[in-house]
Amino acid sequence: MPESDSSLLRARLLDRLAELDASDAVGADAQATVVLDQSRVGRLSRMDALQGQAMAGASAARRQQERRRVRAALQRVDDGVYGRCVDCDVAIPEGRLDIDPAAERCVRCAN
Repeated sequence: MPESDSSLLRARLLDRLAELDASDAVGADAQATVVLDQSRVGRLSRMDALQGQAMAGASAARRQQERRRVRAALQRVDDGVYGRCVDCDVAIPEGRLDIDPAAERCVRCAN
């Protein structure tokens, strides 16, 4: 991979990490402990708040998983093996990498 392509790819992956960090900052309030004071909120409101908290936690877990994938892609760029399937070493199609720059497997191995 030419160095200019590598630099653009690295910038794209680093931008994605920044987006994930920004999303974490926004979602932090939604994951805060739900107050169980029934005199302040009704039972259904509290249940909604608990559900929202659970969904925010699941979203945070997905962002953490994506963060690991992006960091692994950056490591593959550094190692010079980016764009090759980690299982079968076949080149991953550019279209797949355009959609998901952190893709580590070809379509056949991903299925």
